[in-house]
Amino acid sequence: MSLKSFNKIEENKFELEISIDAETFEKAVTNAFRKNSKKLNVPGFRKGKAPRGIVEKMYGEGVFYDEALNDIYPDELDAAQKEANIEIVDFKNIDFDLKSIGKEGVEFTVKVIVKPEAEVKDYKGIKAEKTEVTVTAEEMDEDVERQRERVSTMESVTDRAAAMDDIVTFDFDGYVDGKQFEGGKAESYTLKLGSNQFIPGFEEQMVGKNIDEEFDVNVTFPEDYHAEELKGKEATFKCLIHEIKQRVMPELDDEFVKDVSEFDTLDEFKADIEKKIKERKEKAADNEVENKILDTVIENTEVTIPEAMIEQKVEENIRDFAYTLQMQGLGLEQYMQYTGMTVDALKENYKEQSEKQVKLRLALEKIAVLESLEPTDEDKEEQYKEYAEMYGMDVDKVKKAIPEEELVKDLRVKKASEFVKENATITTVAAAKDAE
Repeated sequence: MSLKSFNKIEENKFELEISIDAETFEKAVTNAFRKNSKKLNVPGFRKGKAPRGIVEKMYGEGVFYDEALNDIYPDELDAAQKEANIEIVDFKNIDFDLKSIGKEGVEFTVKVIVKPEAEVKDYKGIKAEKTEVTVTAEEMDEDVERQRERVSTMESVTDRAAAMDDIVTFDFDGYVDGKQFEGGKAESYTLKLGSNQFIPGFEEQMVGKNIDEEFDVNVTFPEDYHAEELKGKEATFKCLIHEIKQRVMPELDDEFVKDVSEFDTLDEFKADIEKKIKERKEKAADNEVENKILDTVIENTEVTIPEAMIEQKVEENIRDFAYTLQMQGLGLEQYMQYTGMTVDALKENYKEQSEKQVKLRLALEKIAVLESLEPTDEDKEEQYKEYAEMYGMDVDKVKKAIPEEELVKDLRVKKASEFVKENATITTVAAAKDAE
C-alpha cells in the first residue's frame, strides 16, 4: 500500500488517495482465483481444474478483480489511516472512487469521516465541593428495621379488622358510570395496605373491614392516570376480603443480633450498621464529586463530534441496556411492548447521554496526550486480570479477545480521568439541613 496523498476537505472529513502495488494485488487476485476455481465449469477441463489463464480468457481478465480488492481493501484502508495518523469513525458511509485497476495495481480515493481532535481548557485545578457524610438516627433505624423485616414472619389475623401495614387477599370489581372497565377486576389479589399501589384513597377505605365482609370503595382516578378513558373518572370497586395477615417482627435484642449477624450484642450490631451506611454514603459522595469534575471537563472542551460517533454510542448503550434486561429475564422487544416504547424513541432517549459520553472520552484522550499518560506493562496485565475475573475467562483468552492496542486506549482514558481528579481542588462542605 502507498498513501499517495491525504487532504482535509472539511471539518472531520479527509480524502485519501491510495495505491496498491502490482505485486500485492496480483497475490490477492491469485487467492481469489484459488477460492473460486472449484466452482467454475470450463469446457475441456474437469470442474475446478482449468488454469487461471484459460478462465480469464473465458470470463475476462478482470473476473477476480472485485473479489481481490474486497479481500485486501480493509487492511489497505487500515494501513492508510495509520500512515495518515487519523482514525476513521464511520465505515458505513465511506465515499469510494476507483481510479484504476489492473495488472499494474489499483488506485482509488476515499472520503472518510475521522475522529475529531478536542481542545480542552482548564482541566487542572478544577474546583468541586464534596458534601460531608453523616449518619442520622433515622437512617440507622431504617436499616435496623429492614434487617428485622428480613427475618420477620407472617401470621394470619382472625380476631380484628384490617389495619395499615396488613397484607390482605381480596377480590375487587370496578365500575365507572355503572359499567365494568377493562383491568378493573381481580380475584384473590394480594395487597399491602399503605403501600400506595392502588388509586389514592383506595387502601385507606379498606382499613376497618373484616374477613368475608362485602363493601364498596369509592375513588376518583387521577388526571394523569395512564388509561386515557379513566382519567378523572369516579369509580366504585366492590370488594370482598378473604384473608388478613400481619407481619410479626422479632424483638430487637442481643438474641436477634446473634441470629442475623456475626455479632453478640446490639451495640456491636448498630456500630457495624453505622459503619456500612457511612461507607455507602462516602462512596456516593465520591461519585458525585467525580461526576462534577468530569462535567466541568466536558464544559471546558470544544469539539465538533461527527454524528456517526454519537449514533455508535447510542447503539452501544442500547446493547448494554438490553443485556441488563436479559439478566433480569426480560428481552428488549418485550420491554418496548410493555412500555409502548419505539426503537426511535429509545435512541432519542439515549442521544444526549451518548453525546456527553463521547465528548468526555475525546477530552480525556486529549488530556492523556497533553500529559504524556501511558500505561505500564503492569497496568496492562492488571487490567487483563480484572477482565478475566469479570468474565470468568482465562487471561490468555481475554488477551486474544481484547487487542492490546484497544486496551491501551482505554487505560490512557482511565489515567487521564485519574489525573484530572488528582489535580482537582475539592472542598468539603456541611450537608444541608432539612427544612423544619
